[in-house]
Amino acid sequence: MRHIDPQSWKQDLPEFQEKTAAFYAGQLDKAAYKGFSGLYGSYAQKGGQASMLRLRMTAGQVTREKLAFTAWAIRTYRVPRVHFTTCQTIQLHDLQPDALCAIMSQALDAGIVTMGGGGDFPRNVMCSPLSGVEQGEYFDVLPWAQAAGEYLMHFIKAEKLPRKLKVGFSNSPANVTHATYRDLGFAARGDGTFDVDSAGGRGNNPGLGVKVAEGVEPGRILYYIKAMWLTFRAHGNYEHRGRARTRYMQQACGGPEGYARAFQEKLEQVLASGEDLTLSPPAAPAAKAGDGTVASGPRVIPQKQEGLYAVAWHPIGGQPEPEVLCALSDALEGIPGAELRLSPDGGAYIVNLTGAEARRVLELTAGGAESLFETSVSCIGGQTCQVGLRDSQGLLRACVEAVRAAGLPGGSLPQIHISGCPSSCGTHQTGVMGFRGASKLVGGAPQSAFAFFLGGSERQGEEAMGRELGVMLEERIPAFLVELGRQVAASGLDFAAWRRADPEGVERVAAPYLA
Repeated sequence: MRHIDPQSWKQDLPEFQEKTAAFYAGQLDKAAYKGFSGLYGSYAQKGGQASMLRLRMTAGQVTREKLAFTAWAIRTYRVPRVHFTTCQTIQLHDLQPDALCAIMSQALDAGIVTMGGGGDFPRNVMCSPLSGVEQGEYFDVLPWAQAAGEYLMHFIKAEKLPRKLKVGFSNSPANVTHATYRDLGFAARGDGTFDVDSAGGRGNNPGLGVKVAEGVEPGRILYYIKAMWLTFRAHGNYEHRGRARTRYMQQACGGPEGYARAFQEKLEQVLASGEDLTLSPPAAPAAKAGDGTVASGPRVIPQKQEGLYAVAWHPIGGQPEPEVLCALSDALEGIPGAELRLSPDGGAYIVNLTGAEARRVLELTAGGAESLFETSVSCIGGQTCQVGLRDSQGLLRACVEAVRAAGLPGGSLPQIHISGCPSSCGTHQTGVMGFRGASKLVGGAPQSAFAFFLGGSERQGEEAMGRELGVMLEERIPAFLVELGRQVAASGLDFAAWRRADPEGVERVAAPYLA
């Protein structure tokens, strides 16, 4: 596989600078700029007075070097807002044109590519964030996710790609990357191979993926990526942009079985072409040994490497304080082998720490989520996103404040998922409880509201999209959650156990708020 030098993308940047200058000078309209800038991983924010930039972090892996660049950019350009996305990237917000273009170019010097971060291109390849260090995982899928990410960059300028081609790798049945309902997903098995699912996705008309292969040797994954591209070229919908996603191919091919056959036909075509896409086994990562120091606590996770730990860090809403992220980068520069791993729920893990190092990282990252509920997921929200309908970040903050004020026990509420619009960037469809931006008529006038979803699941073998139960006024959602949490707490159970004991309980508590 031919390696793409990140520096080669610099030849595309002058055009971006030109179009960006034209947009901010009022010479290019919002729609035209949005259609252009997504290729570069950037969009103008709502109002057109600032931009965001999406730094691709393949497989969610942020090495010390990449984190150091991110911290340098934040400090140099005084970036006021950072967001960890549910596709395991880092977004920098509120950028003026000069800073936007400079960071985009300078990131390439640090091996960070923004190209294809938006628009109709292969998006950031996702991976279980603790892959390689997690106890009980089937095997380390991170090297294979990295290889897939490298290969997919060759398709950035390819002919005929579906919108938002998303690829995920899962190292266990936890399936936190939603590998079984991505455009293409590789789910690890206990025998060291992958099952492959395709043509799934969230958003409008969501659907689970179709299993197109079982027991695939990791070294052969690129053949399946090439087959995915060819399948879409043959069966994808190019006439209607809203249906230009892989999940619509299931219907176009006559159902899941028909899609599986269509995929296999293209796979056979790739195999017969003679193109060599076989990957060699990765070299074993350099080993780091524990030093006998220990760490413990709710955010400390013992790794499978004896004496080493990971520290979980979940800034509220996936929005770390820029100065905290920079301080963490400074600390990791002195910790060999440590790195940041982004999580699909907007959080992160700092891995490969001795006990003493873990205790230091715990101190640096204090002040984030303090309970499962506070790790709730939110997209960037309608205050920032051009297409966002509602302020998902604002709703999450209001809910966290209300739950804290009520003094509810930590286990009384689940992690909830909030999206500002139907695009499901907050993954509202696969959370146990989810909210999606909407409107509700009150006295004949539309009011800010969210549709309420219940019963989603990402776990492999139990995958489900949540059922929409109705629409709830935004101002009433914090009170609903407090009442729900109080009823759970009164039972003496945590939320999961309470719901098993009373399957209709959530719907009963929600009913008056949905009326």
